[in-house]
Amino acid sequence: MNLRALAALVAVPLIAVPLAAQVTTERILHAEREPGNWLTYSGNYQGHRYSPLDQINTTNVARLKPVWAYQINDPGQFETSPLVVDGILYISEPPSNATALDARTGRPLWMYSRPIPPDVRVCCGQVNRGLAISGDTLYLGTVDAHLIALDARTGHVRWDVVVADYTTGHAITAAPLVVKEKVIMGISGGEYGIRGFLDAYDSATGKRAWRFWTVPGPTEPGHETWAGDSWKTGGAPTWVTGSYDPELNLLYWGTGNPGPDYNGAPREGDNLYANSLLAIDPDTGKLKWHFQFTPHDVHDWDANHVPVLADATVRGKTRKVVAVANRNSFFYLLDRATGEFLLGTPFAKQTWTTGLDDRGRPVLLEGKSPSLKGTMVYPGLHGGTNWFSPSYSTPTGLFYVAAREEATSFYLGVPEYHPGNFFSAGGYRGIPGLEPWGAVRALDLATGKQVWEFPLHSPPWSGLLATAGGLVFGGTNEGHFFALDAASGRPLWRFPTGGPVQSNPVSFVSNGKQLVAVAAGHALFVFGE
Repeated sequence: MNLRALAALVAVPLIAVPLAAQVTTERILHAEREPGNWLTYSGNYQGHRYSPLDQINTTNVARLKPVWAYQINDPGQFETSPLVVDGILYISEPPSNATALDARTGRPLWMYSRPIPPDVRVCCGQVNRGLAISGDTLYLGTVDAHLIALDARTGHVRWDVVVADYTTGHAITAAPLVVKEKVIMGISGGEYGIRGFLDAYDSATGKRAWRFWTVPGPTEPGHETWAGDSWKTGGAPTWVTGSYDPELNLLYWGTGNPGPDYNGAPREGDNLYANSLLAIDPDTGKLKWHFQFTPHDVHDWDANHVPVLADATVRGKTRKVVAVANRNSFFYLLDRATGEFLLGTPFAKQTWTTGLDDRGRPVLLEGKSPSLKGTMVYPGLHGGTNWFSPSYSTPTGLFYVAAREEATSFYLGVPEYHPGNFFSAGGYRGIPGLEPWGAVRALDLATGKQVWEFPLHSPPWSGLLATAGGLVFGGTNEGHFFALDAASGRPLWRFPTGGPVQSNPVSFVSNGKQLVAVAAGHALFVFGE
């Protein structure tokens, strides 16, 4: 029996993994004190995906070369964002597996492989985007909608809880987020007519602490924004990891499209809290405020993005803000204490609105909804950007986003809900002769104005990583991993990985050397001098 087959039954500890220290909330709160590690999905609670390391910089990045690579066996998309803790990389693999790797060599230390029921349905591939860690326990969500706690030393299962019924279209593809003693877990399934939610679980026992329903029921505020019983199949999934402000003690999490996707007639109203950013008390699960980017969405423009928390001077006043480059092609700044709309400006082409009003609500153009003959709109189905992470550099004050320039024709269909089946009530097509493309764009965080652009041949699916070395790392569908000058966008280095880059890069230290890691194709590549 090979290792993968054996791992389908149990975790395979190839070697004992000593943890130098427990990964406490205090360590994650002060991630900048240990830049050689990568302790949470975005590198810090603020969603910056920024490395304070500067050993690799604009003067020497051209000398980067592969140090090691780890090959996976599953043919699915490899979208992991590794955690790095005291010399160990922890990665998720498709569909719902986990592996510990020696940061020096890429040697597997243990593997956990989970058998997945053959009838699991996931909208956009059986993927997993990463893990969370607290103490010496790793947390993994699965495509059959379980949350699993693994011993970080051995990969053995400590507990396994059912989050939802996978047969009705629920799935988990996001990395969890640990806040204090709770594991925050989002859910996928908006295309299957689920009723979305965000959960918190006790990190020690797996007992659910709270659930916030993202589609309000009959006794909850916002229920009036759903016509009839449409709330029961309202979607609004939570399938990308959020951010956390410890001072305000607020969790920020984006929500996805309402169901059905393209025919809004059965769900007349704004459809709260779909396509929104939620600010939630992590202790209680109570909603502090919300902001809806696209009311009554009929184009599948999920707001499932990593919110970026920062301080900015907006119209002469210093504000604590949350920044979002949204799938609907607008860049937003909101006050993160109150949710007040501060700024909204396009960062990619859009043809569905004349702009935003003083409250940030879109002013719609007529004739842009899906139709029987098809309606062409920018942005397309996949948006001006998508789930992959932006990056923010405090030294430059720039917000870096991988942007998409692609139109779609949206078609109207008949809504028919059957549990566990696709519930889109329509469809979409690309536009023949209209070649899509993409770019890495640097925006001034305080104004949303574009500072520079690096064009890409095709719309990207790769996240970005900014570093103190004055660099921005990103990837392409054509398989290139590259580095740009963070101040100017000038290309400085690239490497052909042999497979599309559809993941988020990280940086860490091993043996005193800064390294950069990214998943591309079916391998994890690690680069250094």
